[in-house]
Amino acid sequence: MILYFTGTGNSRYIAQRIAKALGDELVSMNDRIKAGETSPITSDARLVIVTPTYAWRIPRIVRDHLAETHFPCGALAWFVMTCGSEIGHAAGYNRALCQIKQLAYMGTAQIIMPENYIAMFNAPQAEEARQIVARAEPAIDRAASAIKAGQEFSLPRHNLYDRFMSGPVNPIFYSFFVKATAFTAGSTCTGCGQCARLCPTNNITLQNGKPVWGGGCTHCMACICRCPTQAIEYGKKSLGKPRYHFDAL
Repeated sequence: MILYFTGTGNSRYIAQRIAKALGDELVSMNDRIKAGETSPITSDARLVIVTPTYAWRIPRIVRDHLAETHFPCGALAWFVMTCGSEIGHAAGYNRALCQIKQLAYMGTAQIIMPENYIAMFNAPQAEEARQIVARAEPAIDRAASAIKAGQEFSLPRHNLYDRFMSGPVNPIFYSFFVKATAFTAGSTCTGCGQCARLCPTNNITLQNGKPVWGGGCTHCMACICRCPTQAIEYGKKSLGKPRYHFDAL
């Protein structure tokens, strides 16, 4: 079974590629989380968890959902993490999660995809994004081949910098940066509600035809990057920046 979480489509694309290569079932954690669904996963002894990197680990929302979900004891678990540059020492935390869930940890693969975190960084223009995806294709194929063969992924880099970023920096980042207070919808907002439908935490509601953000944001960037009129801004940090989502490629 392939479980994926995605904000702007990178992880969904990779999950679809791997599911096709393996002939495995594809399950959206976005849908499960949005619906509050934590029913047991019992259909497969092979699990592939495809997720973006948030502050050098898997997103907390994904970690918490996996922690609340029952999996077959001893199932093989591979993690495939998309990122704009690096995953830090996420592998160590993935291994620890598998120990808690009594899963057989089979490694973590890092796949560099187009950046989408425009609350802090710049997303690439479309042509550059296409080139990044093209460069990622061999890594996706290698990951799928290793999983199909039942092989562990190669060990990722885990130096002092990686341990520092995934360790003390991760909770600091969440405490100071992962907030929805800076999101606003401008005059081009049509009230279509797509942002609310896409939000995996149900953190967005429409009030008087405009989106309002609550306190449960996970910074997936789905709302701001997939707004059809680019009406959403994140304070001044997103002004003038290109939006990115995979489907636009």
